[in-house]
Amino acid sequence: MLARGMPTLSPTISIFIAAAVVVFAAIAGVGEGFLTSRLLQNSDDGRFLTTEEHWLNQTLDHFSPLDHRTFNQRYYEFLDYFRAPDGPIFLKICGESSCDGIQNDYVGVLAKKFGAAIVSLEHRYYGKSSPFKSLATENLRFLSSKQALFDLAAFRQFYQTSLNLKRNKASAENPWFVFGVSYPGALSAWFRLKFPHLTCGSLASSAVVNAIYDFPEFDQQVGESAGTVCKAALQEVTKLVEQRLVTNQNAVKSAFGASELSIDGDFLYFLADAAVMAFQYGNPDALCSPLVQAKKDGGDLVDAYASYIKTSGIGVETYSQKHLKKTSPGENSSDRLWWFQVCTEVAYFQVAPANDSVRSSKVDSRYHLDLCRNVFGDGVYPKVDATNLYYGGTKIAGSKIVFTNGSQDPWRHASKQSSSSEMPSYLISCHNCGHGTDLRGCPQSPLNPEGNDKNCGSPDAVNKVRQQITDLMDLWLSECTEAERGWSAA
Repeated sequence: MLARGMPTLSPTISIFIAAAVVVFAAIAGVGEGFLTSRLLQNSDDGRFLTTEEHWLNQTLDHFSPLDHRTFNQRYYEFLDYFRAPDGPIFLKICGESSCDGIQNDYVGVLAKKFGAAIVSLEHRYYGKSSPFKSLATENLRFLSSKQALFDLAAFRQFYQTSLNLKRNKASAENPWFVFGVSYPGALSAWFRLKFPHLTCGSLASSAVVNAIYDFPEFDQQVGESAGTVCKAALQEVTKLVEQRLVTNQNAVKSAFGASELSIDGDFLYFLADAAVMAFQYGNPDALCSPLVQAKKDGGDLVDAYASYIKTSGIGVETYSQKHLKKTSPGENSSDRLWWFQVCTEVAYFQVAPANDSVRSSKVDSRYHLDLCRNVFGDGVYPKVDATNLYYGGTKIAGSKIVFTNGSQDPWRHASKQSSSSEMPSYLISCHNCGHGTDLRGCPQSPLNPEGNDKNCGSPDAVNKVRQQITDLMDLWLSECTEAERGWSAA
């Protein structure tokens, strides 16, 4: 690990040589056919396929020919379904949080069907993969989607090399397929865009590929997903809270268990996000039913909303700028790290629309820019145009990428929703179809083992899209395998 920017002097090539021995040893027992099942470590609840850690010596700066520093990056592998030696490799991308294992979602079902290994690389800086002992702004300059994509490419090559060492083949290629949800969904699409020779295709689930400066469509979708009555109740809550902030802000913040949010903008953002979570993660009735009932009974809507938030498990600290300014790596560092990516690359500023807003109008562009400056210092702002210029936004010029979105998910308006033969896009429509429904099911808390869809408003809608995904994977993996065989024969 890097300490205060001091370099380790390991050459970059060590990624592909010394580290490959580690994986070679891990897979040395792989024989023909499927591996026999083994007990899952630390995953008795079925949430993870594996939590066994492996480590990669990763390049810190992929874009500098002079900086040869490296850091330790965590990854996982799951080989129970792997049809050795030629089965596909599924690269499941981890994103803006600690990656504590390979989750047992629908990717596992697909791996069993295709005889695939699953590997997953923790995103740089998150979890245990922090290059520095301090997360001060100057040390975050290597935290970007561009660096993360090169991490994935280097990891892919390293892992493939390790398989080839076992088979005593210099240049054999297993077919690879990439998966991701949300920001990792965008990384999945961008990986296929930037490294089409390294993957047969990508699933970009709820993939936020379009960086957006002001994003009022987000709040508009929240209102649409809520429906007329629940939306009106949420708007009334916002109005009442704004009034009480003027007359007795300590009391109203205390009612929500949010006294630590001394900045009113942070508090109002927290209240708005609490509603978002219900629609984003497929549990709208838990929010709307008590609110609508309280309105019908003439009860206090603010109290009803406060009760919902207190039982929803939404953490208050995440929204505190005081918390976001903490620079020591730890369990809750992900909040600061993701806001840095927001404040430098993608924005997605969830501002209030000019009319008929659910959230407070005080959650505006100025609030977000002030947060970026207060937390990270002067001169930090999102270069949205540069991000979209580099990746293409919704005009991404890729191929063999399948996009999926849930109808109730406000993030779908930052995804690619237009479809083409090379990049089909599917919308899963149902009452509680939200973020990553194709892989996670409904609702998403607690996690549904194997992405169980029985609690989705329309399991048939989910299964239809899953079948379309499976058919495309079958086609693209077959084309990839045939191309590899033709190349080998030549």
